[in-house]
Amino acid sequence: MSMNNQGRPSTPNEAGAVAEHKTFTGNKALQIEEPLIFETGRNDVTGVDIDVPLDFKPRLGSHQRKTAIDLPGLSEPEAMRHYVRLSQKNYAIDMGLYPLGSCTMKHNPRLNEKMARLPGFADVHPLQPLSTVKGAVELIAQLGRWLLVTTGMASVAMSPKAGAHGELCGMMAIKAALKARGENRSKVLVPESAHGTNPATAALLGYKVVTIPAREDGTVDPASVRELLDDQVAAIMLTNPNTCGLFERDIKEIADAVHEAGAYFYCDGANFNAIVGKAKPGELGVDAMHINLHKTFSTPHGGGGPGAGPVVLSDKLAPFAPVPYVRFEGDTAEFIETRAKAKEHGDTPFGRMTAFHGQMGMFIRALSFMLSHGCDGLKQASEDAVLNANYIRVGLADLMSLPFGNRANMHEVLFDDSFLKDTGVTTLDFAKAMIDEGYHPMTMYFPLVVHGALLIEPTESESLASLDLFIATLRDLVMSAKRGETERFTGAPYHSPRRRLDETAAARKPILKWIRPEAATAEAAE
Repeated sequence: MSMNNQGRPSTPNEAGAVAEHKTFTGNKALQIEEPLIFETGRNDVTGVDIDVPLDFKPRLGSHQRKTAIDLPGLSEPEAMRHYVRLSQKNYAIDMGLYPLGSCTMKHNPRLNEKMARLPGFADVHPLQPLSTVKGAVELIAQLGRWLLVTTGMASVAMSPKAGAHGELCGMMAIKAALKARGENRSKVLVPESAHGTNPATAALLGYKVVTIPAREDGTVDPASVRELLDDQVAAIMLTNPNTCGLFERDIKEIADAVHEAGAYFYCDGANFNAIVGKAKPGELGVDAMHINLHKTFSTPHGGGGPGAGPVVLSDKLAPFAPVPYVRFEGDTAEFIETRAKAKEHGDTPFGRMTAFHGQMGMFIRALSFMLSHGCDGLKQASEDAVLNANYIRVGLADLMSLPFGNRANMHEVLFDDSFLKDTGVTTLDFAKAMIDEGYHPMTMYFPLVVHGALLIEPTESESLASLDLFIATLRDLVMSAKRGETERFTGAPYHSPRRRLDETAAARKPILKWIRPEAATAEAAE
């Protein structure tokens, strides 16, 4: 039986354009306006009944609060609705392709989440004695073994809790190794395409950062490195594959030159997702490299953490690994908790990076990913990530501009904004228009070596249909810009919960504290 469509349109097109109507609530169907939690709750009520405490004498002294805490009181339904509505205003990898270059926003298998919530693992407390968490220690050791096998390195420090934290760990090991040789070198070489954390880490440790210019093809020239090397260079910090999405083909020659000068080779492992199972950094001359578990092995990114940045070290740096760490004797793993214990094995750790053993939840998720994929699966994931990025390159090369030519790339593809020249559309306009099409914009204006950079990383998570729709969307946007349809871009986004903000003012004059309206009025009156 066919549907009765008499007197009403049966397709969206028949209905024609619908004028935007204002609503009493400000809501637009399921796009619900959400006030601040302070505006929803009242500071004189609470959603939980708490018994009046017995008389007690506080020990806070002068630190005791003298005014009301002024937090909003909400019932459980109010609190749930608030955070669910906020979550619906966020873009997420569970909603669609997340093309942020260099960030590796890949799918997080739900199996990994299930494993992290297993009784025992989910309840591990960092202050438990090692004797009560033997299973957790065994898991850390097994994950460490996988990291050593995939990188071809000698030792691993598991405790660093993010990529930049791992960088700091690796460079501190290098500094300790130089000190043990009686040397106090002052410089670190960093390519101009590097992640910003690389020069920041070097500067934090007191080194002078010396920039290595990129050659015309976007890679580092060994000759440029040799020109900058002297007896004051402590290390080079190089990303491979680099942030332009290109493999540094001369990495072995660069490593040899660095080692000849008595320096060390730190490799930024942010892009390890492109080469797992294909190339081992240890065989390329790398001395230290951090690994973002929350990128390469699918543990979730989230609001600035938790992350995990274990650091693998060469045999030259292994003695300086911070405690706690896992030490292997053949297939036997031993968890080294203290400096004194490390010294029994002839090691001289530079110290301790964190109070405890690292991010246990991230370890569980990463090892689950490894075990479910196996060696062949990890290799295929890297191959698929590279294939997907090149598929996007080929699909857009005739319309968008490639700063280093239409050549094969690794896990991410880098475009610049020269294809927008004379269109009246800026790089930012183009990115904002992508929001209207339901996509989070790609990484913009990075790496700095390319003007108006647009860095896209699809990862291995995306299907052919997903990639085709993304390519078709970008092609439509580019052709629209070239046709002079500037209004589509300059006012975008039109369909997001909030329109375009003054991002410069927001960055320079952020409002970080909510002031109750009556208090703000009183302040203004004064």
